[in-house]
Amino acid sequence: MKIRVDNYLKITKDDKQMPKLLSAQSSYGYDRALIWWLFGMVGLVAIMVVIGGVTRLTGSGLSMVEWRPIIGILPPLTEVEWMRVFNLYQASPEFQQVNMDMNLAEFKVIFFWEYVHRVWGRLLGLAFGLPLLFFWLAGRIPQGYGLPLLGLLALGSVQGIIGWWMVTSGLVDNPAVSQYRLAIHLSMALLILLLLLWTALNLRFGRSKRPSGRAAATLLLVALTIIAGAFVAGMDAGLLYNEYPLMGDGLVPVEYGENGLSDPFDNPATAQFHHRWIAVLAVLAVADLWVSGLRKGLGGLVHIMAVSVIIQFLLGLTTLLLGVPVWAGALHQAGAVLLLSIVLIVTHRLQAQQ
Repeated sequence: MKIRVDNYLKITKDDKQMPKLLSAQSSYGYDRALIWWLFGMVGLVAIMVVIGGVTRLTGSGLSMVEWRPIIGILPPLTEVEWMRVFNLYQASPEFQQVNMDMNLAEFKVIFFWEYVHRVWGRLLGLAFGLPLLFFWLAGRIPQGYGLPLLGLLALGSVQGIIGWWMVTSGLVDNPAVSQYRLAIHLSMALLILLLLLWTALNLRFGRSKRPSGRAAATLLLVALTIIAGAFVAGMDAGLLYNEYPLMGDGLVPVEYGENGLSDPFDNPATAQFHHRWIAVLAVLAVADLWVSGLRKGLGGLVHIMAVSVIIQFLLGLTTLLLGVPVWAGALHQAGAVLLLSIVLIVTHRLQAQQ
């Protein structure tokens, strides 16, 4: 098997260091540690998305009303500090309008998930930034990958700012985060995950052409389904019409179109309707990609994709019919990230064959 290390390491046949250098290389061409670091980052980002979903489902997102990027990594350690942060929360619209009877013990529960969400974000930054610096200084970043990796680091920083921007929308007057900002926050997380995964796949299997054709359409539909779900979550639209396939007396809810041009984004019933039917289109697109993958010899991989989309659709139905319990909503969010990742892997393998 040919080892493609010449992109960033000049090795001659008589180089005495060749065995040492090759030991740091994977059998597929690039630095094994670099590749597995990127795959690990994909996993960490996926966990972050799920934690964010649980934070939303448990109503914990507005429990921390201050942003302390550096010293905020430590939770309250004394009763005095707990009372300080609880007093801050008591001055917020959410406490005054929704949780006015909440005591300190109950506050600690919702504080936990938002705290974990923020700390995980900081750990992500360290888990990406420090190894990136190491690989860079060691000269182990392949040619053409330096700027994209720096771009990913920048996107991660922007994502942290977007997260706080989203939270602030629920700290003034209306105790609910903007569904628009929630959708942007989730979209950015998905973009980072997909770029990380695509970069890792390029290093592992060689550069592939950009997504196009049916594969690109399938990827887009799955992503749109998830983003549509963000609008559902942002307006608690999953608590409406806990039935399927009807929404009341018909397939289309009576509230559809009430808000004019902004209806898809401001009307909970419309948001749920769109999420349902974009999901159906995504399932059909995945089925079509499954057929294409079988023809290209990707049997095992596309079978996993087919099973994943079926499970994800059933998880969506379960979440809806049960009135969005936390466990079902969390599994549905995890399933969405898993499905999107598998579709991207299939897309990469198909594009590599063109």
